[in-house]
Formats: sequence, structure tokens, C-alpha cells
Amino acid sequence: MTTNTFDKLAQHTFSVGVELPLDNDWAHFDATKGTPFGVPDMTEHHSRIQLADKLGFKAAWVRDVPVYDPSFGDAAQVFETFTYLGYLAGITDNILLGTAAVVLPLRQPWLVKKAAATVQQLSNDRLILGVASGDRPVEYPLFDVDFDSRGEQFRQSLEIVKHGESSLKPGMSLLPRSTTPPLYVAGLAQQSPQWVGENMDGWLAYPGTPNDHAKRVELWRNVAGNKPYVSFIHLNLVEDDEAPIKRHRFGVETGVNGLIKELNAMKEAGVDHIGLHFRRNTQPVEVAMQRIADYVLPNFHK
Repeated sequence: MTTNTFDKLAQHTFSVGVELPLDNDWAHFDATKGTPFGVPDMTEHHSRIQLADKLGFKAAWVRDVPVYDPSFGDAAQVFETFTYLGYLAGITDNILLGTAAVVLPLRQPWLVKKAAATVQQLSNDRLILGVASGDRPVEYPLFDVDFDSRGEQFRQSLEIVKHGESSLKPGMSLLPRSTTPPLYVAGLAQQSPQWVGENMDGWLAYPGTPNDHAKRVELWRNVAGNKPYVSFIHLNLVEDDEAPIKRHRFGVETGVNGLIKELNAMKEAGVDHIGLHFRRNTQPVEVAMQRIADYVLPNFHK
């Protein structure tokens, strides 16, 4: 099985990116400030994404969270996904722009297709369109969408995103004309592994340990061949370079050398790309990104 021709992430043997927001609000939450837990401070988002681009991180991943729900405690990057991607395309030069992931059943698929084509053209083919069936039941009644049939709706929407032009009447076209971005799936989207492997260009796997990923990668390779396998680490990079790896939910607390060890283990497990999530980070985000660029990325981006 081959990957999408325009999949720039697949050109790397192993790479490291960032997951937005580039904030560390989880580590420094202060209830007295009046901002609910999980709503990041976006004040520095412009300079931080430009720093990530300048430092050589390979991809920036954004979430699709239509409505903030305090029971989930995560507002993602606050801004609407495609609007934000268009903005990011204009202020960055090289970093790939990925969605992790657009919830197809909650969006009109023709508009998803047009929005993706727009971002793809504005970014000079830097978009990776991650899609999902969604996992927050509270959102579906707001959109008048049936939660239990989201798997079927996902397949129907994906067909339009991939091949919708074939159903247009003669002379009609969807503008802007653009290359179809690589299509990655988060989880299984209520589909079988075989279906996902055959129909998607890459897999966005939930965070886990290197051992967790080794098992999942084996499954992915069996159904998808060499297509990219992507996951994420919730990171707290501490000042002590020799600090051992301490595991927490979805990630690690460690120093520079421990992070290198963890990423090498991910690479050895067959992971192709890791996005670093900084919301647990106790050091300033800029400091952590700079140290990773100076001491970690040279081990992997060659």
C-alpha cells in the first residue's frame, strides 16, 4: 500500500512536531483568575507557532472542539479549526499543518472539502487532514446528529471529501482546485482496522507507551503497509537534563536525555511522527521548545 503522493510527513523516517495550543495552562492553572480549567491563554499563540516553525518542528496539530464542556476540561486551541489553519498558513513557512482531528459527522462534508482545499492552496500543500467520528456524545444533539450512527455518517462524508467531484453536474466544480491533502484517521472512527488501512493515508493513534505503540503499529502495518503512524506525548520537560522518565497519563515528565530515550523507543516501536503537547509543562513553553530544538531534534531531523 502506498501513501498519498502529496504526503510530506511520509517523506521523513521519523519526525517530531507540536500539538496546539502552545500553552502550559494545565501546569499553572489558577482558579482565582476566573478562567475555567482547560481554556488556554492564547495571547502568545502567534509568536509561539512562528518559533516552532523557525526551530524546525515538522508539524503543528490542531484539535476540533466545537463547544467547550467543563466535564471534559479541554477547549483545545479555542479557535475554529479551519479558520485557524488559514491564519497559521499565512504566518508560517515550512511547518506542516495537521488536524487531529476534524469530526466529520458534525460538519457539512462539502464545506469540509472546500475548507481543506483552501488551506491546502494557501499553505502550499502543507495540510494533513486528520478526521474522526467523534467521541463526545454531548455535542451531537447540538448539531441535530445521531451519535449512534456516526460511523456510517463518517463513511458517507469521507466519500464526498475524497471523491465528491464525480457527483457534480457537467461544468460544475469546487473551487479552489487543489491537491487532495493526505487523509489521516484518529482512532478507528467506528470502522474495522482493515477498512481504515485500505481507505486512509495515515493513522492518528492515541497516546501510549512505546510498548503500547509497538502492538498498535504491528496491527497498522498488517492493514496499511508503510502508511504513516502518528501519536502524541503530553510532555513536562524539566530543567535537569538527566531527570529519569516518570510516566503520567498520555505522556512523560523527564529531562532532555530522557526525552531522547523516549523518542528513540517510539521510533524503534515503528512510530513515524510524535507531536509534543506542552500543556503539562512547568517550564515556559518557549524555553522547552528551544531546548528540544537545540538538543533533541538534531538526533532525529537529519
